[in-house]
Parts: sequence; structure tokens; C-alpha cells
Amino acid sequence: MTYRNWLTTGVVCAAIAFVIATGAFFHSQRPASADSRAMILAVDPQPLVAVTKGGERSFSVEIADTSAEREAGLMFRQEMADDHGMLFVFEEARDVSFWMKNTPMPLDLIFAGQDGRIRAIKQGKPQSEAMISPGEPVRFVLELKAGTAARSGIEDGDLLRHPAIGTAQN
Repeated sequence: MTYRNWLTTGVVCAAIAFVIATGAFFHSQRPASADSRAMILAVDPQPLVAVTKGGERSFSVEIADTSAEREAGLMFRQEMADDHGMLFVFEEARDVSFWMKNTPMPLDLIFAGQDGRIRAIKQGKPQSEAMISPGEPVRFVLELKAGTAARSGIEDGDLLRHPAIGTAQN
């Protein structure tokens, strides 16, 4: 009888440990924004191309296309390559606002419409809670390191090309 009680207790403890471990695993897979950890998304295999008057400029991008990914964005990210960025994809063109809370890097925010045309380029100051908005509905926002847009000759009216933008146009 004592052996059965120990066996039952062991099985119950093992089941509880399994449930806790499984919950911890799935919790750790969610984008982290409120827990001071940077969210790192997979780099999309296709580069984003900015078509400018001076030629084309390619960037490797992470795609933030869910609410949780867009909310976390580049928060807590300490560094990023000059040719890297994050493309925010919204379900439809709409008024959007960004802020830089918990974002230690200064950024360029490039706002583009449904057609991939750049509507506005704004600068984001580290840790600022000031709202950054293009003042018109957009479908995409590309975040790059501050100054990258100017150095690359990216201006209002230029075109952003990427499969995520191309499929949105159809």
C-alpha cells in the first residue's frame, strides 16, 4: 500500500512538472516586450529594396506582422546592422502611431502606403514616449537605424519593394 502511495505521488509530481515545463516553454516563445528582452524575429529570406532616384538599396528585414510583434518591435534592441531593419505590416491601410519607449537606438521610421510608396520619413528619439505618425493612413512602416534613410538617398515618394508589400498590392 505504501508503495502505491509513493508511486501515485511520483506520477502526480511528474505530471505537474511536465505541465509547468510546457507552460514555461510556450511562454518563452512569445515576443517579449514588457519583460526587458529584445524580440528577435527571423530575417526574411527576401531583401527589402528601396528604389530611389540614385538607385536601389537593399536591406535585410525582420517582418512584424502580428499585433504582438508590432507592439514589441525593436524595443530593448541595443544594436542593429546598418543594412538591417524591421518591416511592420498592417492588415489594411490605417492611421498608425509609434513611440520609442524602451527603444535605446535612434531610428528612422519610413511610412509607406498600400502601393509601397513612401508617404513620410520621421525620426525616433531613444526612450521617447512622443507619438510618431505620418499624418495619413499607411500600410507599412520600415524602421532603420537613424540616418540610414538620408545616407541611402531614401525620400518621400520613393518605392519600397518586398514580397510582403507585393502581396498586399493585389
